[in-house]
Amino acid sequence: MIASLRVADTCVMAINAQHGFEVGSELVWNYAEQFNKPVILAINQMDHPRADFDSSLQSLQTHLGAKVTQMQYPLNQGPDFNEIIDLLKMVLYRFPADGGKPEKLPIPASEKEKADRLHNELVEKAAENDEKLMEKYFAKGTLDEDELRLGLKEGMIHHDVFPVFVMSAKKNMGTGRMMGFIDNVAPTPHEAKPELTTDGKEITCDPKKPTVLFVFKSHLEPNLGKLSFFKVISGEVTTNTELVNSQTGAIERIHQLFIMDGKTRNVVDKLVAGDIGATLKLKDTYSNQTLRDKNYEVTIKPIEFPHPRIRVAVTAKSQSDKEKIGEVLNKIHQEDPTLEVEYSKELKQLILSAQGELHVTVCKWLLENSYKLNVDFDTPRISYRETIRKPSSASYRHKKQSGGAGQFGEVYMKIEPYEEGMPEPDEFTIRGKDVIDLEWGGKLVFYNCIVGGVIDSRFIPSILKGVMEKMEEGPITGSYVRDVRVMVHDGKMHPVDSNDISFKIAGMMAFKEAFMKAEPRLLEPIYNLEVRVPEEMMGEVMGDLQTRRSMIIGVDTFGNFQVIKAKTPLAELDRYSTSLRSLSQGRASFSQRFAEYQPVPFEIQQKLAKELAEVEEI
Repeated sequence: MIASLRVADTCVMAINAQHGFEVGSELVWNYAEQFNKPVILAINQMDHPRADFDSSLQSLQTHLGAKVTQMQYPLNQGPDFNEIIDLLKMVLYRFPADGGKPEKLPIPASEKEKADRLHNELVEKAAENDEKLMEKYFAKGTLDEDELRLGLKEGMIHHDVFPVFVMSAKKNMGTGRMMGFIDNVAPTPHEAKPELTTDGKEITCDPKKPTVLFVFKSHLEPNLGKLSFFKVISGEVTTNTELVNSQTGAIERIHQLFIMDGKTRNVVDKLVAGDIGATLKLKDTYSNQTLRDKNYEVTIKPIEFPHPRIRVAVTAKSQSDKEKIGEVLNKIHQEDPTLEVEYSKELKQLILSAQGELHVTVCKWLLENSYKLNVDFDTPRISYRETIRKPSSASYRHKKQSGGAGQFGEVYMKIEPYEEGMPEPDEFTIRGKDVIDLEWGGKLVFYNCIVGGVIDSRFIPSILKGVMEKMEEGPITGSYVRDVRVMVHDGKMHPVDSNDISFKIAGMMAFKEAFMKAEPRLLEPIYNLEVRVPEEMMGEVMGDLQTRRSMIIGVDTFGNFQVIKAKTPLAELDRYSTSLRSLSQGRASFSQRFAEYQPVPFEIQQKLAKELAEVEEI
């Protein structure tokens, strides 16, 4: 939906006449507003026994405001629906029983007053969008049909008019009139707002300019290959055209061009600015990328997809499937960029991130049915961090004799918590210092404080390597260690038996022993959570957040919704999308972003440490 909205010229939003503006409507509307697209509101199912036009229109006006512009209303509704009064053309459309082309009749006398009043409101709304039209309106007291069309078009372009039509799609009543409106009134690509490039420049829809295509969707078909959908932003494209991928620099040749009609591919020789088409077998081009003329260096601003809301660990049930699964998931990601895939070296798991439970279920179905892979989806591990709360010292002697040359290394070290800006240690003579920005966050500061040559300088890097290896698999839960400084200040070596491996092991074990004596602390990832919820459901949602160890930091208002802002541990957000949907009857939504690491409560740390100890015993 997001990719389609990004390239559409005008959006038609279907509204169910039984329910009016629903949860799904809210979600779609937010993206239509984000992309600032002209929107037509189509109130459908007017033939349903529970259809209620007035209530549906009221719900649209409540949620979207005075920009909702009534173009029609039903003269009757429910199972007998067959008549529509059109306020633009000021006629009554009466449809035959099987739908299709209607009769055009005069508006009945009983409806004339109401129709005139609503027509005048429509005229005023159209006149508001153009100064010249406003002057004509004041001079004549009305506008003709062409002037009305012009005013409505301007209003749609600037998101000031959202026309409302009524219909029964099932009976083919009213749909043709809306299609005629799209053809005659809705803005063309040339009249729409220009596309933006990544550096903020505007590209107008002009067939005479250099060729630029924006690929908004890729679809892999088993027996056909990759089908790429694109919009021609400017210029024109013909078969055998060579274009450059702005993101990768790859040269792509367009071998075939299609206009898609559902699954049917209609072959064409040329597409021009404003057209949406498709092509087959682009080698190095995927969704959200730009293809351009070789001499026209531009990149269309990519679609910003929503951040994932749910994570699962993917495990193959057989070794043969394990080898294929990463490649298959990457193919699925190319089709659907909102499905993100990564192998976590830290967690030793393949992590799939998606928008919700249904998204995950669809992905699992694809893996099992389209690609014939047997997989399990499990709760992923949490990327904890380990650190310390106080200084401590330890030593370790590694000694091993095995007939020939043995192994010997002895290391004395002191460790302490590291904080940015803390003074240098003054209890030892510093001979060398390494400040390492850890790839998982935080720092290791390593001091060589050896004096008198008790450990040869060539063995210091081995001690550091041993410390780093233990920091990659921390002593409490096997998680990464961060924000520690280490001082190696004494030790012993043997003229024959000392070597790199000996001091690496001695450094690793001395660090582990010192770490466990330094009041180790486990840190957990905390996420900034924003939950958008109807006001009447706020109490239940806030209560649920508090059971998840959340800290509520504020509440804002967004339209008819309350936005709860909280900091919540990642460990408490597993399947939160499902719980929130249940609590709010599907009306609430949320977003989450990593914020920081904070200490885990002591009882949880003890539990996690015990679980690791049990695993190691096994």
